[in-house]
Amino acid sequence: MNDHTTPPTPDAVPTPALRRVHGIGRVTVALLALAGVAWAARAVWEIRLAVTGEPASGPPDQGEGVHRPLTSLENSYHLVGDVGAATALICAIAFLLWLDTVRDNARTLSGRPPRYLGLWLYAGWVIPVANLWIPRGIVADAHQDSAPGERLPRSVNVWWGLWLIGLISGVGLMYADDADDIIARAYSEPWMLLASDAAVIAAAVAGTFVVRAVTAVQQRHIDGDVRHGEAPGPAGA
Repeated sequence: MNDHTTPPTPDAVPTPALRRVHGIGRVTVALLALAGVAWAARAVWEIRLAVTGEPASGPPDQGEGVHRPLTSLENSYHLVGDVGAATALICAIAFLLWLDTVRDNARTLSGRPPRYLGLWLYAGWVIPVANLWIPRGIVADAHQDSAPGERLPRSVNVWWGLWLIGLISGVGLMYADDADDIIARAYSEPWMLLASDAAVIAAAVAGTFVVRAVTAVQQRHIDGDVRHGEAPGPAGA
């Protein structure tokens, strides 16, 4: 028996495994579109409230803990709002799972740890001030580490700008008021609500392009269209 073994050559070193991203990317795109539709429904109900006008009895919250009975339109707005909130929550979970996957893959492809490790994936969305740039940074780094030298898709900046409009306005995805307060605002200042809703809906649409662009870059590595360490070709807007 020959005990001599040939040492492995550098070419025999296996390429680090990449996590499959196509499936979660498709689910995230679909849920972003669905969240946009759900938010558009809220905007339609806010328009209906504004056109109908506030009842003579005043806003739902009468102050000092007193609430008048809701009209049928106001009741239906509560239902539409609950469906929209549930859809947004499911969408957020899918987006974070996708973001975790592409951040992991980017680390494998670049060979270096990301700027925002661990819980920054979640905390970066809620910590004041930091939430103005960290989530965008995670997405941008994932793209740049997966496709070094390639221009960042315009959709990333469009998506993030629209998200910040909804966030900073205080009437976007992170409503500070409850449904009855939003109903009162729809009666008194509908245009501010609708402008913020438009930003959120547009951010959801732009988000689908972001997910598709970053997913496509990494998927080409997974499919073997480019060798490990090389930059793929252009991948979307």
